[in-house]
Amino acid sequence: MHADYGGVVPELASRDHIRRVLPLTRELLATSGTTLNDLTAIAYTQGPGLAGALLVGASIAHGLAYALDIPAIGIHHLEGHLLSPLLASPAPAFPFVALLVSGGHTQLMQVADVGAYVLLGETVDDAAGEAFDKTAQLLGLGYPGGPKIAALAELGTPGRVKLPRPMLGSGNLNFSFSGLKTAVLTAVRGKTLSDADKADLAAEFQAAAVDVLVAKSLAALEETSLNQLVVAGGVGANRLLRERLTTQATQQGCHVFYPPLDLCTDNGAMIALAGALRLTSGVRDASGTLRLSSRFNTRSSSHAFTVRPRWDLEELRPA
Repeated sequence: MHADYGGVVPELASRDHIRRVLPLTRELLATSGTTLNDLTAIAYTQGPGLAGALLVGASIAHGLAYALDIPAIGIHHLEGHLLSPLLASPAPAFPFVALLVSGGHTQLMQVADVGAYVLLGETVDDAAGEAFDKTAQLLGLGYPGGPKIAALAELGTPGRVKLPRPMLGSGNLNFSFSGLKTAVLTAVRGKTLSDADKADLAAEFQAAAVDVLVAKSLAALEETSLNQLVVAGGVGANRLLRERLTTQATQQGCHVFYPPLDLCTDNGAMIALAGALRLTSGVRDASGTLRLSSRFNTRSSSHAFTVRPRWDLEELRPA
């Protein structure tokens, strides 16, 4: 639906969510053999993101929770991504460094526990995924750009076109991808590129982005003296990024954890996981059974809610 516009159109997105959310919910309940009465809580994305789309999810979540007399738990979108590798096998243990790399965000976080996050570095302009999308558009590949750039890069040779590695030697853990995107624009402006030229440009762009992401991630591990790196977000599905991070982190004596490929991009499973972790807070009774956090023990007839289109991950408190 959004491909014709080269990106997400907020009004179209929220209208489509309204149309799909209840049929999808019914389908998932039927497929999993679950009824609404089996639910003990409902987690939803409270932010950050597009206000209209967030309001659809929040209103449905609170409406269902009110009707079922169960808690509704607002989750930070990035916390869902950050914790999604816990669904992998093997899964990391706290503490770890997390690289959140998606269409809207590129950040390095130090993670001590659920809700205990310290920002180590972030992009000062475009996110990595945004640069992938814009580069794909410049090469006429369409939207979304990440998978298309990666596929075309397989046919090209990095280095035949020279692109910068922005902030690689900055001495801090911040990122910048705007200049890399602009360098691609300069390389294609006024030129008729052959398929081979486009493939080489895609390969060099991908190599440049991966060089920066790998170098900054390894520097974050060294700076924090931690030996576990978690990679999450849509760009985390990139094969070259995974190969380079795994190889170089292993050489550094560190371990890298990724969510399953189908859980790299935005998905409901990661929000459900974050909600479950916050619901239980990891507290177990004498029998070893998880019990509810006191925050959610008392059901309330009040389901007033807000969404948070802008929301700093560091504002979250521990579960």
